[in-house]
Amino acid sequence: MKNTFQESALKVLAIEAEAVLQLKQYIDDQFVAACEMLQHCQGKVVVCGMGKSGHIGNKIAATLSSTGTPAFFMHPGEANHGDLGMISEQDVLLAISNSGETAELLNLIPVVKRLNVPIIAMTNSVKSSLGRHSDIVLCIKVEKEACSLGLAPTASTTATLAMGDALAVALLDANGFSSADFALSHPGGSLGRRLLLTVSDIMHRGDELPLVTQRHTISQALFEITKKGLGMTGIVNDGGELVGIFTDGDLRRVLDDRIDIHTSHVGQVMTTGSVRVTPEMLAVEALNKMEEYKINSMFAVDHNNIPKGALNMHMLLKAGVV
Repeated sequence: MKNTFQESALKVLAIEAEAVLQLKQYIDDQFVAACEMLQHCQGKVVVCGMGKSGHIGNKIAATLSSTGTPAFFMHPGEANHGDLGMISEQDVLLAISNSGETAELLNLIPVVKRLNVPIIAMTNSVKSSLGRHSDIVLCIKVEKEACSLGLAPTASTTATLAMGDALAVALLDANGFSSADFALSHPGGSLGRRLLLTVSDIMHRGDELPLVTQRHTISQALFEITKKGLGMTGIVNDGGELVGIFTDGDLRRVLDDRIDIHTSHVGQVMTTGSVRVTPEMLAVEALNKMEEYKINSMFAVDHNNIPKGALNMHMLLKAGVV
């Protein structure tokens, strides 16, 4: 029985992978025309589909919206009973039907035509009813469904989803949609946190900063490290500029060298030229620096090298940047 499950699953994956690969032949002039129409759309892309095509259409609309092409999903059944009022003359209708003969979808065509709204169809045949009444046809034909009965939409829905992704990403690239733009539409997720949070948003500041002068003893520096809880302290000169840091790692070196921590100044054993960031930098950039230099904490300084904040890996983790 175990082998039977595995064999069935592998067969499904093979059929669906082949279905997606076969779509390459349909990335043609019609695909380019569809991209141009959507790129110049003054309104929104209205995605419409029934049943499984509707579920896929929902996802396509969401992907378009999150990548810079405003879109929403309209259920054709509800559209036939009032929701068609969602469509304006500035919109484009992206109609999805594998057979191209879905009655609920075809019922909308006369009204959509009357509004002079262009129609892009995703269907398996340009000769289908939907294909014949559309301005542009994106073919999503597959050789066979992955369902062993040949009935359940499987390979065909996978192909439709892939074609929708191809549209969305082609438009994203053409429009110069950036990671910063992406973050603005995903402020609540981990991607948004990584792309929007700055060092200033999460750093310790003011009295929370672990700082001593070069003339403090090593033991006084250790007290500051323990008190502020960041595993380090910054060392500043008389002008308040950051000239070095002292960390747990530096302490181990001091102890190995049998240096008297009660009489020796921390300025004598500090690490100079430490890695630092600015408060305006993205938190993810601070993370990248920590990983590059294999450190767990750092200071944020202004253009005069005055410490304005400090952060460590735990703070980045807590903020959801890691």
